Order: sequence, then structure tokens, then C-alpha cells
Amino acid sequence: MQNLKTKLFILFVFVSFSISAQQKFLVGGSGWNKIAIIDKNTAKIDWSYDLPEKSECNHVRFTQDGDILFSYKKGARLVNSSNETIWDYKANEGEEVHTAKQLANGNYFLGVCAQPSRFITLNSKGEKISEQNYELGIDRNHGQFRQVTPTTNETIIIPVLGKSEIIEIDKNNTVLRKIKVEGNLFSVKVLPNKKWLVACGDAHKFVIVDPKNEKIVKEYTNDFVKGSSLNFVADLHLLKNGNFLIANWNGHSKDKTQAKLVEISKKGKVLWTLPHNDEIRNISSVDFILD
Repeated sequence: MQNLKTKLFILFVFVSFSISAQQKFLVGGSGWNKIAIIDKNTAKIDWSYDLPEKSECNHVRFTQDGDILFSYKKGARLVNSSNETIWDYKANEGEEVHTAKQLANGNYFLGVCAQPSRFITLNSKGEKISEQNYELGIDRNHGQFRQVTPTTNETIIIPVLGKSEIIEIDKNNTVLRKIKVEGNLFSVKVLPNKKWLVACGDAHKFVIVDPKNEKIVKEYTNDFVKGSSLNFVADLHLLKNGNFLIANWNGHSKDKTQAKLVEISKKGKVLWTLPHNDEIRNISSVDFILD
């Protein structure tokens, strides 16, 4: 009997932690001078970090150790919950860093908009291990990309902002595929079924692409979403429960009162939004502790 009680207690603690953990979102965005952890239920800021001057944060992520990784246009930085800097990578003059994520092996991947574009791997200390360069043919660095996706197959998926095109390259810069998708593309996520979830920016939609036949297999537009509007669709996640979590960036919108985060069901029903809040500005990237 005592053993059963112990097991039930452990299960209760685990479930309680899971429920609690998924209520916390890490957010940042172009046009906001900080990144923050917010409570989903209260929409209050639990933790924040002031960004360097003239920053543009388009990628925030929790790391495997619970630290916080983010890009800030002039570089990428890893900090802890006490706001202490663990490492800080600075780009060259005129370059822009918009991708910063941790790889499964614990290293870090940066996407740097430059001439040519630079894809850099760092070790745990923020020291460069390797670099791959690729010429996108876009002269203006700001128009190249936002969130680039390195895959487990040692390829890189680049949603090219200025060409309405997704390019996948291997480590030798061989182009494996080019797929046209309407919009100023922000991010691509590889789903468990190997299809791609693509955020289409100011096209006010997101799509699912089958990379094998290079076709869009499903499209989610404002007509699909019931109960909110899609602004610039930026960072985007398919949650384990099948819902979509959308960073609904409003930097190009005249109406700043619209929802900044939106969670919708597979059928397009709005289940939750982060409403307008003067304390929380534009959100273009979002991560969560547990989904």
C-alpha cells in the first residue's frame, strides 16, 4: 500500500509540474527592447532581460540546461536566469544574426545574414567550431532570412525572406530542393512526419509543405482561423496536442491591439490568445518550457 501511495505521489508531482511548466512562454520580438518569460494564465512577466541598444530579436530558445539563447541582430547571446552572460557572439559590421538555436548534441547553430550568408556552429563556450558559407543572391542582408533550420540529415533549410522561396542545401552547398511559397517567409519546422511547417509572414497564413514532391499540402489562412486574425505569421510551433502556437507579430500592422500569441486547434478554433498589453510589445519568436 505504501509503495502505491509513493507511486501516486510521484505521478501527482510529475503531472503538476507538467501543467505548471507549460504555462510559461519565453518570448521576444523585432521592435521590442527586451525578451521575457510570461505566465500564460496571467499574461504577466515573470522574468525579463534588456536587449542591447538597436537590437532586433527574432529567435529565442530555452537550452537543454534551462539557460536562454537569443539572437539580437548584431550577434547572439546565451544568458542564465540571473541575467548573467555565459557567452556573447558578435557578428561583423553590417551583418545580421537572426537564427540562434541549440543542436541536439549541445552545440549551437547561428544563421548570419552576410555576403555570403554564414552558418556557424559554436561549442558550449560560444567558440566557433565550423562555418559554412552560401551565396543567396540577395544584396541587402536584412532581406535574406530570419529562422534557418539545420536538420538531423546535415542539411540546412533556408526560408528566403526576399525570394518567397525555401532552399535546402547540404554541407557541400548542393541545392537539394527549391520550393516556392507565397509570402516573406519567416520559419520552417520539420514535423515528425517529415513534412515542413512554414510561416509565411505578411501573407497572413502558414502552410504545410511536402518536401518530397515540393508541394503545399495544406494552407491555413485567416479564413481558416475562427476568433482571431493572423498578422505577420512569424515563429510557429505544432504542439504535441496537435494545436498550433503562433507568434502573431504586429510590427507591420496599424492595429496594435490584436493578439500577440495565438493558439488554435487543428480545425482553426482559437483556444487561447495573449491579448494586447502595453508592457509586452511585438512578439516574433516564442518558446515554451514544456508542451
